[in-house]
Amino acid sequence: MCRWCPCTRPGADTVVPYIEEAAADHPAVLLGNQGPVVSADSLETAVFASEELEETAKLLVLAGSRPVRLLGQEDIGEPTATFRLRG
Repeated sequence: MCRWCPCTRPGADTVVPYIEEAAADHPAVLLGNQGPVVSADSLETAVFASEELEETAKLLVLAGSRPVRLLGQEDIGEPTATFRLRG
């Protein structure tokens, strides 16, 4: 149902190839440390798919099935500089 894509800077073009590759076979893409991108034939179907994806991800984290990866300094350095955030 869903494919995971690695963490990229929010809004960066570097995420496009990951989404294009995953979207060919999956209706949903989970962007690492950002969130989901869901496609469907209607808004209602996309909303339902998004809710199902969110609940599934929550269950996986709560069950301990997947490790939680926290962002490190190397992950937040570029976004902090790009968006002029305090570090």
